[in-house]
Amino acid sequence: MKKKEKYSFSDFKDIMETLTDENGCPWDKIQTHETLKRYLIEECYEVIDAIEKNDKTNLREELGDVLLQVFFHSVIAEKNGEFSLNDVVNGICEKMISRHPHIFSDAQAETSDDVLLNWEEIKKKEKGYRTKTDALKSVPKTFPSLMRAEKVLKKASDSNPNQLAFENTVLKIKNILNSFSSDNLCDYNTNYSIIGELLLLTVNISVFLKINPEFALTNATEKFINRFENIEDMPKTRN
Repeated sequence: MKKKEKYSFSDFKDIMETLTDENGCPWDKIQTHETLKRYLIEECYEVIDAIEKNDKTNLREELGDVLLQVFFHSVIAEKNGEFSLNDVVNGICEKMISRHPHIFSDAQAETSDDVLLNWEEIKKKEKGYRTKTDALKSVPKTFPSLMRAEKVLKKASDSNPNQLAFENTVLKIKNILNSFSSDNLCDYNTNYSIIGELLLLTVNISVFLKINPEFALTNATEKFINRFENIEDMPKTRN
């Protein structure tokens, strides 16, 4: 392909098809959906990092890397006779129209909360969920644990936990913490279960407060590193 001043989506697809064809790049042409999984995950996290740093130049680049993964998987699928990039685009267009009846039809949604409720109800019908448990089980196990816990708890509470549920959650946390003692510190299995319950309950509080637990923990970890650095630098300051 000749160098251009500006490239298009069509150019990008041509590039990926060239790289993955029989005479293409030795690395690109042997990739599969399975081998590319890690790169899609990594690129998504790098997008989040660019957003956190408010680095717009890097954000543009990282979004391009995510788009590369979308094209890569689509080109592989098309070569395998599974689906095409056009199928991917068509599918997401149909979904966005279906999930926004308040824009493309006559449904009502005055607030963002109304939109989310409508979205979940439409999704249940599309996926054929018969019970709330079906919806909970649909949250992928491959999600980071905090993210999965948040989504499960949101679905369990219909995104609208009440005050009593919040107070009960706080009380449970207090009771668990009070039950800790030096006598059971070596009981791995018991403590394993207790720590898991504490984490889940903490995520439940974040759901009630509408705080993303993944981001909150990332922020707290960053603060811990900064405090640790300050403590470590104290002897140097004294000298």
